[in-house]
Amino acid sequence: MCYNLFRYIELFGVLCMNFIIKPIRFRQLLFTIADFVFSMFASFIALLVSGNSSFLTNTKELLLAFILYPSIVCITSYFFLVYSILWQYAELTTFCRLFLSNLCSSIIFYAMHSAIVSDKDPFGIETVMVLLLITLFFNIVLRIFVYITAKSSTFKGESITGNIMIIGGGSACRIIINDIYKNYSKKTCKIKCIIDDDETKMGQFLGGVPIIGGTNKILSAVEQYGIDIIVFAIPSCSSSKKSSILSICSKTECKIHVLPSYYKMLDETSTESMQVVNKLHKIEIEDLLGRDPIVINDDSVFDYVTGKTVIVTGGGGSIGSELCRQVANHKPKHLIIFDIYENNAYDIQNELLRAKPDLELTVLIGSVRDENRLNAIFEKYTPDVVFHAAAHKHVPLMEDSPNESIKNNVFGTYNTAKMADKYGVKRFILISTDKAVNPTNIMGASKRICEMVVQNFNKHSDTEFVAVRFGNVLGSNGSVIPLFKKQIAEGGPVTVTDPKIIRYFMTIPEAVSLVLQAGANAKGGEIFVLDMGEPVKIIDLAENLIKLSGYKPYIDIPIEFTGLRPGEKMYEEKLLSEEGLKRTENSLIHIGSPILFDEDEFNSVLKQLYEKMSDDNADIRDLVKKIVPTFSYVKS
Repeated sequence: MCYNLFRYIELFGVLCMNFIIKPIRFRQLLFTIADFVFSMFASFIALLVSGNSSFLTNTKELLLAFILYPSIVCITSYFFLVYSILWQYAELTTFCRLFLSNLCSSIIFYAMHSAIVSDKDPFGIETVMVLLLITLFFNIVLRIFVYITAKSSTFKGESITGNIMIIGGGSACRIIINDIYKNYSKKTCKIKCIIDDDETKMGQFLGGVPIIGGTNKILSAVEQYGIDIIVFAIPSCSSSKKSSILSICSKTECKIHVLPSYYKMLDETSTESMQVVNKLHKIEIEDLLGRDPIVINDDSVFDYVTGKTVIVTGGGGSIGSELCRQVANHKPKHLIIFDIYENNAYDIQNELLRAKPDLELTVLIGSVRDENRLNAIFEKYTPDVVFHAAAHKHVPLMEDSPNESIKNNVFGTYNTAKMADKYGVKRFILISTDKAVNPTNIMGASKRICEMVVQNFNKHSDTEFVAVRFGNVLGSNGSVIPLFKKQIAEGGPVTVTDPKIIRYFMTIPEAVSLVLQAGANAKGGEIFVLDMGEPVKIIDLAENLIKLSGYKPYIDIPIEFTGLRPGEKMYEEKLLSEEGLKRTENSLIHIGSPILFDEDEFNSVLKQLYEKMSDDNADIRDLVKKIVPTFSYVKS
């Protein structure tokens, strides 16, 4: 008797240890506590219903009824993975698993109770059956309560109401149909039709919804079915095709929601947010650019960033801060953010401290113009990699303050490159711009000189100096998209310089990915250039953004043409004609061959620029023209 009791206590201890050692989430712990308490109540009620009140005076029976049985219920539920179920998505088979778990609990308890207790047994087979039913009732009621509560609180975003058209008749479409009809009333939310270019699907039904035709039917179907919402449900679609389809959708007055690409959906690591409908987002202007995102080789980035001391100048800016985020993801030994504007630096510091508490992070305030400050920083921290993103970038403002452009961009770069050479930095990556090609403004010309500065240092240094050139960045400080959004929010007008003006665009993460890839491929002296696809008309961006905001261009929101501002040109170029192109392993990244220039003359004119830049009455554009012959400007 005692031997058997000790054996069962030992077995119970082993099971409990296994239960404790495995990770338990807070939600699972709450379910476990609830099951334990409800099982105690079930034992009490089962014994009373069966007329067995003698257990109230028997300590052993109390322990078996109120400790052993609830423990068995919890442990069995654990091994049946009942606590791993997301009950807001429960189906009939899920509740079957709960029933089997409770049935096994009752059988195990009956067997253990019969082995332990030899005298009159209050837990006969009839009592155990009653116990099973009561326990199952409590467990099901608890889960149904969670199911109903979770269902009503899951969709906290914008309500989806009205007639819906889904573009894409694949598996994502089927899941969306199920999700919508599971979580919304069919009285307020009706899926009217599906669009798919696969001719074999036309005329068929998916989830009871007809597939009426290809993308050429979108506009007519919107009118025919009174569509209010269009859902783009082709996560594997290429960006160019996606852009083409969404351009058609933007001609309607429907709200447009987009299901992210598969790699973005798979990036959702939380198992708590599984509904596909929750992953739908309002269409953004990035969806209309018509270019697949650039993908970098992470392994090569790991090699030169992981375990290294990295400094990012201008680390609080839009490009600099994203550089800091992506570098931090690659586990550097020490990340140093250097910026003159403390508010931006403070923001990215707090963000990284929250996201990467183990990151060794130093944030320093100062200017790249201050050679002494740079010297002290490089001497103290001896960085391995430098990303130089600090610069004045606003074209019209620099036209009014050309000397400041030279001070900050050219000699800020010169000072930083000088320190990199002096303290043996392994790699120096300059952030440049397509405005450096045949520049028509002082900002672009200053960046072209910056490229020449790092190429010149590369000739005489063990440091690998490279430049990375790309176009306009969506969402960056001073970019056109935030300006358009603000103007639309204020009721217009949206201002566009010229209806013919075009620009190359890329997203901030793409730009930074290119910078990181350039650093990985650097051998010294290269100018890395991204193939950004076809240029985009600014007027198209403005019109599409107005439509996507739910307004009609020129009717609800006027568009005004203001004319080209000083220093602006109608289109941007990616490469100087003399540079040529060389492919890299990444088909979207090219290398422009360095342009040869007279080093002595370059240094001589650079010295003159340094002497003249502090004189605000001096026109330094003529000196800039000597260094950058392709620089064209209108003399005042």
